[in-house]
Amino acid sequence: MISKKVVLIDGHSILNRAFYGVPILTNSEGLHTNGIYGFLNIMFKAIEEEKAETLIVAFDLKAPTFRHKMYGAYKGTRKPMPQELHEQVPVLKEVLQAMEIPIVTKEGYEADDILGSLSRIYEEQGCDVTVISGDRDLLQLATEKVKISIPKTKAGGTQVENYYAEDVLKTYQVTPTQFIDLKALMGDASDNIPGVPGIGEKTATKIITAYGSIEEAHAHVDDIKPARAANNLREHYDMAVMSKKLAAIDTHAPIEIPDTSAGLENMYSQSAYQMMKRLEFKNILNRFDQENVAVPVLSAAVELTDRNEQQQKIFEAMSRPMFSAYPICEDGLWGLVMAYDDKCFWMPTKSADDLNGMAGWFDGHPDMAVMDLKERLHYFPLKESDNVLDISLMAYLLNPLKDSYDYDDIARDYLGMTLPSRADLYGKKKLSEIFSEDRTKALTWLGYYASLPLKAAPELRAALEKENMWELYREIELPLSFSLYRMEIAGIRVEREALREYGDHLVGRIQELEQEIYALAGEEFNILSPKQLGTILFEKLHLPYGKKTKTGYSTSASVLEKLQDEKPIARLVLEYRQLTKLKSTYADGLANFISEDERIHGKFHQTITATGRISSTEPNLQNIPVRVELGRRIRKVFVPKDGCVFVDADYSQIELRVLAHMSGDENLIEAYKQAEDIHRMTASQVFHTPLEEVTSQQRSNAKAVNFGIIYGISSFGLSQGLSITRKEAEVYIKQYFAAYPKIKDFLDGLVAEGKEKGSVYTLFHRKRPIPELFSSNFMQRSFGERVAMNSPIQGTAADIIKIAMIHVDRRLREEGLKSRLVLQIHDELLIEAAMDEVETVKQILHDEMSHAAKLKVPLEIDINTGTDWYEAK
Repeated sequence: MISKKVVLIDGHSILNRAFYGVPILTNSEGLHTNGIYGFLNIMFKAIEEEKAETLIVAFDLKAPTFRHKMYGAYKGTRKPMPQELHEQVPVLKEVLQAMEIPIVTKEGYEADDILGSLSRIYEEQGCDVTVISGDRDLLQLATEKVKISIPKTKAGGTQVENYYAEDVLKTYQVTPTQFIDLKALMGDASDNIPGVPGIGEKTATKIITAYGSIEEAHAHVDDIKPARAANNLREHYDMAVMSKKLAAIDTHAPIEIPDTSAGLENMYSQSAYQMMKRLEFKNILNRFDQENVAVPVLSAAVELTDRNEQQQKIFEAMSRPMFSAYPICEDGLWGLVMAYDDKCFWMPTKSADDLNGMAGWFDGHPDMAVMDLKERLHYFPLKESDNVLDISLMAYLLNPLKDSYDYDDIARDYLGMTLPSRADLYGKKKLSEIFSEDRTKALTWLGYYASLPLKAAPELRAALEKENMWELYREIELPLSFSLYRMEIAGIRVEREALREYGDHLVGRIQELEQEIYALAGEEFNILSPKQLGTILFEKLHLPYGKKTKTGYSTSASVLEKLQDEKPIARLVLEYRQLTKLKSTYADGLANFISEDERIHGKFHQTITATGRISSTEPNLQNIPVRVELGRRIRKVFVPKDGCVFVDADYSQIELRVLAHMSGDENLIEAYKQAEDIHRMTASQVFHTPLEEVTSQQRSNAKAVNFGIIYGISSFGLSQGLSITRKEAEVYIKQYFAAYPKIKDFLDGLVAEGKEKGSVYTLFHRKRPIPELFSSNFMQRSFGERVAMNSPIQGTAADIIKIAMIHVDRRLREEGLKSRLVLQIHDELLIEAAMDEVETVKQILHDEMSHAAKLKVPLEIDINTGTDWYEAK
């Protein structure tokens, strides 16, 4: 018989190993997928490395096996698998079935019995067999033709240990057959194999290498050393015999070999592709031939070239109740693809300016479905309208935990359709390349971008209305897109020379710090190397708090902060890290983003954070360090244009005020109404000290408690932050809740709501799903509880600042002012104000920010002006 290569996989074992080896993943349905993802990657690697022609996966059934029934033991007493893993088992089987990979189970037999029997059968047929399992029991199956492969996750990667019969002997000093006796003597609690009491691996190995089997060892029991092992074997010989029978894999189980005539040719089928799309395994999708699995285009894309005809088609679209449009401006290719009814049109233009001008034809349009509205506005500047249906933004509101809201994601999540993404179809090719290579394929892809919004928008709107989030979209997120677009267009001016001087100043201080650190260390080393720094601090200098990990000592900021008050070197290293980051990220990095107009036009994103906060990139201006004076000074390089000053407005303690409102705690509300120093008052309540006698340290500690409560801080976290004992921190928190009794009820209620509904909500009905609350892992559940406490507060604060900036931006334009909004940094708005408009701008900021939301406590705003951002702040 012609020899071929067979790969057999232990389904549950490899899924279990993958589950614990791959970080937690979930798809849009909330299904955990990390085990499946890891399993598939191990499977693909095995197929490729082994050049497999046949692949079979074996699974256990829940019923006890014949041999465990016979001897009164049952592997089913193992610790039950976590729910996050349990839910992946049937889905993995679905995936394998879609890939037409045979699955074998047998009532009364374990997977290792199936694998043992199949390996014997295939070996007898002259095949080379590889058995993949995380269970070392299977080493007993190793022969010259049967290889046992055991994947192991090390340092984030998967390594494989391979064992033929000679490898088992070399590693364990016993043959594969003797490996059964070895395990029988040692026992294995996880498999309910009792073994012989008092005999461990080392002694068991000596006995089996000396006598070959349990039976021979018992026949020479008087010669066994040590005497204790001999006595134990003599006394428990019957248990050893039973253990051997339990440990032995049945290689003659009545297994029917599945039909494998198709080999692995049908693995990448359309049904398998749909499963991978559902599971959101984007890397695995690259393995598929997109031409064979792609769903036909939703609408026929027709190229139009005559400009008059284009305008006619646009007006036809605008006569419908809804249409969709997607402008293209990249790589020298410009145009508009749009759809209405069952029609889809591609309208190329000669230039970006022509495309820009087309936007004017859409004035007064009906419901218009688009994707990524803010990004499109940069070359298709539509007039602000509440008739725009941005399906990416709508999908984000419905599930803010995803990392992508492209057309294929939305098609899968809301229409039950499987569409190939652009990356699936064309990889990293530019759109102009796609057009030149295959215009029909390019138009197919554009058809997705036009047709999908038209079909998905009604579904998404209905879902938002059902979730009570339609007003959130219409009144906050949609108009915010236009405000953010205008902010990006405006940009903020940067003085190049001041930035260079700032960098030079940093270099000088960094060099000073280097020499001071070297002097304290007694040698030069790479300060930014955690490994070298750990060696210096904890081995050479013998500093406390040394915690060794697999890669060396931890030198995290939290460790150094513990040391900084006692050891100067820790304080200096912290400052060194901060300044080197400032140098690379800001002094050097900002220069790369300064445009020809001497302004930085950063990007502001609406669909990144789960809480609803706006994020900033290219560069990130929301993450400028403020703890270090040199960090704050970077703001000096940001200046207004000539004839203007900066007006900076910042909410005061907005999250604490939101907490007061949402909790309804009368004590906290009254404190804000009386304009008390909230931290001083909290210190008075917590430490039972008259208000006028509160010390600065007590106020500082109370401030940490106030803000810590918002983030669901634990006694451990508070003790670390304040450098106090955990017991003291527990007292602080207990006294805090005694002072503000409704806050604890409110926070507990948020956790309960999260567990009941799976999500928590802001005052404006923004949804924050929390799948971690249902994790079997304690740390994950604890994290979920903190998220449940914090998200409604932080999210409500984010909603309020969004409302404020929309209204401020609108007022500046409606009143015809030259001043404009240039930055939003969390709770802060920065206006570049014309000199003669400063007082008007201040009044607008005060009016709109203080009235952005009606709370039970006043919204206080700090407003400052300056000739640079540092001075204004």
